[in-house]
Amino acid sequence: MRFAFADPSAPSLPLHLVEESRLEDFLSVCPAPHRNWLKAQGFTGSLGQLCVLPGEEGQPQGAVFGMGSASARKRGRFHVAAAAPRLPQGDWHLAGDLTPKQAEEAALGWLLAGYRFDRYRPCDRPAQIARLKAPDGIDAARILAIAEGEALTRDLINTPASDMGPDELEDAFMALAGRHDAEARAIRGEELIAQNFPLIHAVGRASPRAPRLLDMRWGQSGPSLTLVGKGVCFDTGGLNLKPGSSMGLMKKDMGGAATVLGLAHMIMTLNLPIRLRVLVPAVENAVSGNSFRPQDILKSRKGLTVEVNNTDAEGRLVLADALALADEERPDLIVSMATLTGAARVAVGPDLAPFYCDDDARAHALALAGTRVADPVWRMPFWDPYEPMIEPGIADLDNAPSGGMAGSITAALFLRRFVSDSRSYLHFDIYGWQPKDAPARPRGGVGQGARALLDALPEVLK
Repeated sequence: MRFAFADPSAPSLPLHLVEESRLEDFLSVCPAPHRNWLKAQGFTGSLGQLCVLPGEEGQPQGAVFGMGSASARKRGRFHVAAAAPRLPQGDWHLAGDLTPKQAEEAALGWLLAGYRFDRYRPCDRPAQIARLKAPDGIDAARILAIAEGEALTRDLINTPASDMGPDELEDAFMALAGRHDAEARAIRGEELIAQNFPLIHAVGRASPRAPRLLDMRWGQSGPSLTLVGKGVCFDTGGLNLKPGSSMGLMKKDMGGAATVLGLAHMIMTLNLPIRLRVLVPAVENAVSGNSFRPQDILKSRKGLTVEVNNTDAEGRLVLADALALADEERPDLIVSMATLTGAARVAVGPDLAPFYCDDDARAHALALAGTRVADPVWRMPFWDPYEPMIEPGIADLDNAPSGGMAGSITAALFLRRFVSDSRSYLHFDIYGWQPKDAPARPRGGVGQGARALLDALPEVLK
């Protein structure tokens, strides 16, 4: 395994978690040398402040980490993880009163603070961090499975398109299926036309790396869940070519696929009692004489026709065929995840994962779960009055309505047309990228919405 907790039977040093308002109480019970040392170091308990406590011969005897105030902690998450790379190497345990939620967040954050993407060069951060003993009362195996799934998502997103095209994404997909004894298949190239996936083929046909649909099944009993992840391994924008400033991060345009694969790993590792299906349309939106064109009219798997008014709105096209396939089995829940629109980023920024759902109970359960596991999500509306915006008149649907307003909503409405029961459909319009370093989340690829959905599954699959 990539991550591990410290041996619970081995000796460990305490990391005391102290709020600003409780500092005097803590100092009153400290041994005098430690109390004097903390005062000499100017330790105030402000959020993120760390002070290692020396023993008589200078060796570390423990450490104190400032937890600040409740209002300060609201401005971020995984605060305790900031201590992990700054502590001396060795085994540590958390000392202080933690709720189960706080203990789980601290443990997961600590593990994720050890994530490194060093495929192409040695990382300039420590290769190892201090090890943490799993706090009492947490499900350590579950936390480890979540960390492993998140690391898979990050690795896939961080890998550039030169090494993460449709072939390589298929390899990762099949490796995951093999690891969990799942059934998997791939439909590639011209076979997409023969098996009625015309939109996936149209988007990916311009690339020498053949488009494909990846299909995985796992589990024999329980409610049925189908995850659909956008796998656009690189997006030039097609003939509506993106400017360079917008193309720079397009290796992450398969972030939806990476996220559902990470979530699938969590589900299968934990052996949850569900019937899981994972669908990934894997393509590269490239430019050639064979590119699909603006104002082409394409027929989808479902039979709906689509006028292409922007070849850079390709994600919803490949998802449409995959959603139509998913819907043919009428699973209990279909979830799509995609780095779909810049409009979502304008609306909620990079840190929130907006989602769409027509079922109030499911939406509420998901929102609560996001808060519970520090994976923030935000409900957006399937706003029916905007339906005419995606109806061009010449075809059933418009893939890129003019005007630029409500872009994330109109994209979600477009996708909703390809499922028969919108109350059993969830759509995430994620960013999949951490713009700058934060505790447990280094700059780069990141999963969004997966942990919230995992936590909410007992409720949303009712």
